[in-house]
Amino acid sequence: MPAPDPSGGVAREDRIVMPGFVDNHRHSWQTAFRGVGSDWTFPEWAVAMHGTVKPHYQPEDVYVGTLLGRLEALHSGVTTMLDWYHVAQTHEHEDAAIAALRDAPARSIFCLGAGWATPRSVDDDIRRVRADLSGDGLVTLAWGLRGPEDTSMDTVARELKLAAELDLRTSLHIVAEGTQRPVGDLHEHGLLRDTTTFVHGNGISDEELRMLADAGSSLSISPDVELKMGFGFPLTGRALAAGLRPTLSVDDVPSVGGDLFSTMRTAFAAQRGLDGGLRSRDLVEFTTIDAARSCGLESRTGSITPGKDADLILLRTDDLTVFPVTDPIATIVSAGHPGLVDTVLVAGRVVKRDGVLVDVDLAGLRTRLLNSRNRIAAAAGISLNTPWLPRP
Repeated sequence: MPAPDPSGGVAREDRIVMPGFVDNHRHSWQTAFRGVGSDWTFPEWAVAMHGTVKPHYQPEDVYVGTLLGRLEALHSGVTTMLDWYHVAQTHEHEDAAIAALRDAPARSIFCLGAGWATPRSVDDDIRRVRADLSGDGLVTLAWGLRGPEDTSMDTVARELKLAAELDLRTSLHIVAEGTQRPVGDLHEHGLLRDTTTFVHGNGISDEELRMLADAGSSLSISPDVELKMGFGFPLTGRALAAGLRPTLSVDDVPSVGGDLFSTMRTAFAAQRGLDGGLRSRDLVEFTTIDAARSCGLESRTGSITPGKDADLILLRTDDLTVFPVTDPIATIVSAGHPGLVDTVLVAGRVVKRDGVLVDVDLAGLRTRLLNSRNRIAAAAGISLNTPWLPRP
């Protein structure tokens, strides 16, 4: 199908038009340390990012990391992104993250992570940010909850009640080990909600996956991180068998690439290696309409549908890495990459044209990000000239 020319010119026949990608779980504050954790396990990542560098983050570091991280995602076709913020230090740090998302010409959800090294009242904090993000503009709010592995059921119940009062969707990380049954525990206490997205989920049982499906909850799978960091195989096929439509997310760029093309390919290959399941169309739906639904945005984005906002991307078909394109969906999943993203529209506005982000001072932002990385590394006593292998 010929692609419309966003400049109003002649329609093109060498572009694929598709909904913009939706990433419902990414920690963009870590952008300055892109790639340093390729060899890390999860315990090593936790020590490095939360124990070593996070204490040295200033609001400017949060701002520039979040902004460059969001622009990177937009550059690779992610028109909607949930930014799972857990670098809590002060109100100024939170405000810097929100300001960065507002300065990026994209649809973003600021997911305020609760209880990550802050003695302040979580309830007061979420109310404060809610007052700032009270509309339905391009930047909205969600609440990143502590799960049953990190706090008491009473706390989970109280925070879910407050989230409902504030009309907020919630997200929480879970990974079960041994005899742990985090989803089962929440189910027994009546705390599963259709407004909650569970991140990862490795180790939970098929019975617990069915509980999530019955409750209408969502599941966000980060296949590259889960396989590389030792979480186990992604739950993609098991989730489908339990009646869930899984979604996919990047998670963090110190360890993995920041585009959903590679994320789809990893999830696809891992599941096909296990049981031959999945088809290319599944992966595209996981990263568009299914992910939009998990964010409560399915009426606005995630598909090319009359009445929805025009969150669209145009992909090159004349690039030698994909030419000739015979099956567009199969090509996107098997060979797609950010270099194909020629044009991006968010709510009908062209924010990337001819492969270049519109009205963005990337040179200045690159300088600020390098200065941020170097300052944090020096303050944390990290050498950037040798591989960094943190030890738990």
